Amino acid sequence: MTEQLLAAPAPAKAPAPPLSPALFADPDCVDSPQPVRVFSGKWTPMVLRCLQDGRSRRFSELRVPMHRVTPKVLTETLRTMERDGLLTRTVHDENPPRVEYALTALGHSLIGPLDTACDWARAHTEEIGEARDAYDAYGTADPSA
Repeated sequence: MTEQLLAAPAPAKAPAPPLSPALFADPDCVDSPQPVRVFSGKWTPMVLRCLQDGRSRRFSELRVPMHRVTPKVLTETLRTMERDGLLTRTVHDENPPRVEYALTALGHSLIGPLDTACDWARAHTEEIGEARDAYDAYGTADPSA
């Protein structure tokens, strides 16, 4: 650490050009639905995994592997996914009512990208852990900063 503090200052870099106000003006990716937003829901990938086998599942079945999720948050996640066309909600006319959830074709199409994101995370687990440790130790991911 001492050596890093005594090192000669790095040469000044040219300032980065300002970001364009049109940075997110892609006509194929406007306002909502933004692609990353699909995964931004903390529990959406877990719901995708629970339903990836193509079977319909009841709310209570989803709660078993997702026991850390409150019923309110799981309900909100399912509603958002239904709104986005990722799953269907089927209410059966029974007493008591039976409700089942299943992925749509659109929802199934997210399994591949989810697998890719998981593969990336597994491949970089050590680097991510090191960056987190450095950040926790120094308040930044760059110990020389």
